[in-house]
Amino acid sequence: MRTLSMTAFAATFFPSVLLSPVMESRESVRLSPAEPRLETLSPVTPAKTVEASAGKAPVASAVAPQSTLTAVGDRTADIDDELHCLALNIYHEARSEPLSGQIAVAQVTLNRVASKAFPHSVCEVVKQGGQERNRCQFSWWCDGKSDQPTEQRAWRRSLELGRRVLAEQTPDPTNGALYYHADYVAPQWSRAFQRTAQIGRHLFYRPTPSATPSAT
Repeated sequence: MRTLSMTAFAATFFPSVLLSPVMESRESVRLSPAEPRLETLSPVTPAKTVEASAGKAPVASAVAPQSTLTAVGDRTADIDDELHCLALNIYHEARSEPLSGQIAVAQVTLNRVASKAFPHSVCEVVKQGGQERNRCQFSWWCDGKSDQPTEQRAWRRSLELGRRVLAEQTPDPTNGALYYHADYVAPQWSRAFQRTAQIGRHLFYRPTPSATPSAT
């Protein structure tokens, strides 16, 4: 079992409620009213497994984590580094997806943390490749735009889902995926991996034994 941060450990007792080498651009901004009420989250069940083929996976590199302070509405909250990075990834990659799709993106992030082929912290996985355009693993991290959440309801949901996933309170709906892409693109690399699930607009993949990526 992973070692949990203090924020994630607290979530286990007081619950309140892709990623791919080639990713789509960050989701468009839709402003929501301030201080909305977060709805209660329903349990998520794993998605149906689908088989595909094998091939070679890309290699990853590590990047340092960032600040622990994040604005929520008109106040600033102290948020654990790992939760902050995971929530940002959920928010920018999947906030318009169903809850199962948002959890799936979070789980891919943690599956990478657990893999020997990727960095071993959430923030390093999220920021892998640095901020040079077209080098990062998650496009929102290197698109040159502000990463500050503007949709408060979606941001609060991302934080809550991040706490749940870090506390291992949700099953993995991706069946161990390390990569994903949107259903409106067909990257060549996807033909070399095993497809494990389709959730919302994202298709999820993992390497087969013969296509396991190697670490740098």
